[in-house]
Amino acid sequence: MDAVVNTLFFIDEKYNIRKQMIFAVCFPLFTILALGIDSVYFNDHYFDGRQITNLLVVFYYSFFFWFSDSYLRKLMFVMVFLSYIGELIFCPLLGMYNYRTEAIPLYVPFGHAVVYASGYVFAHTEWAVKNDTQLRKYFAAGFAVLFLLVGIFLKDVFTLILGTLFFWVLKRKKWQNLYCFVAICVIFIELTGTFFQCWKWVPKIFGFIPVANPPMGAVFVYAGGDVLLSKIVDYWKRKQQVSNIEILK
Repeated sequence: MDAVVNTLFFIDEKYNIRKQMIFAVCFPLFTILALGIDSVYFNDHYFDGRQITNLLVVFYYSFFFWFSDSYLRKLMFVMVFLSYIGELIFCPLLGMYNYRTEAIPLYVPFGHAVVYASGYVFAHTEWAVKNDTQLRKYFAAGFAVLFLLVGIFLKDVFTLILGTLFFWVLKRKKWQNLYCFVAICVIFIELTGTFFQCWKWVPKIFGFIPVANPPMGAVFVYAGGDVLLSKIVDYWKRKQQVSNIEILK
């Protein structure tokens, strides 16, 4: 069992930066395909494509996972479980949004991991690292304008609240561009999913906070989740290092 765990999460033998990048770059097209098959339109005119989308996303996640480095693998693995817990809290418990069917689709937690991994890969490209300082300024200005426009013209108070929290996280994390790249991927998948009516946000959160469908401020959920995600993975990594030292002794 230890050998399997080491192979999957601590050895970079299968890591292929080129293939990893291909999966990240293909994320937008794959998202449109997968969510289009799970859409209300596809269901009404053809058949319920939910199971096809489930298979597609799980396979995409698996290959993306396989060709990633060991640290990103850990992040993707833990993200699936954190995402499912988050779905249980935000969807059935708090009722912030609803899926096309009553049940939370299988592809959702795996899809969240793909979204995060894509943003992670983009944030660690040579171009992004080289232009880190300039990108921070553009991202900060761009997201500020986006949140304000959505809040004012769409009367999305929820986005104004979450947008403020998003900048709070950015400040605490020293304005790391990782959160902004992931946020862009989140916005894309939210716009695509609500366009195809795979899910829909309620008009008022908790019955009194106006929200657009989708709220751009939803990026905060990922930013906040990443803080916990990183802590879990770093703890896992340190624990494994300690175990390896003890074995050598």
